[in-house]
Amino acid sequence: MFDILKSLALFALAGLCEIGGGYLIWQSLRAGRPGWWAVVGALLLVLYGVVATWQPTTFGKTYAVYGSLFILMSIAWARYFDNFRPDRFDVIGGGIILVGVAIVMYWPRG
Repeated sequence: MFDILKSLALFALAGLCEIGGGYLIWQSLRAGRPGWWAVVGALLLVLYGVVATWQPTTFGKTYAVYGSLFILMSIAWARYFDNFRPDRFDVIGGGIILVGVAIVMYWPRG
């Protein structure tokens, strides 16, 4: 169970680095924030690439699962920072994604 929690924490950290980095660059280029926001964003994107390597599985599986969790984290980020209101289809889709992640990454193999 600890391994699953550690893996999920790493996915969350990677997501915060990637989404946060992209958001800071977006804010710098599109919303008139200072240029140093883009520099910090770029550093976070590099850190995202490093954090992903800490997963215990292969590159392909790590990125497939991360991509799914990225969708959920992006919806949560938009809700918090952009006042996006997820509708029932966002919630249903998120639930389906979580089931897929559980099967692909954490289902016991025989």
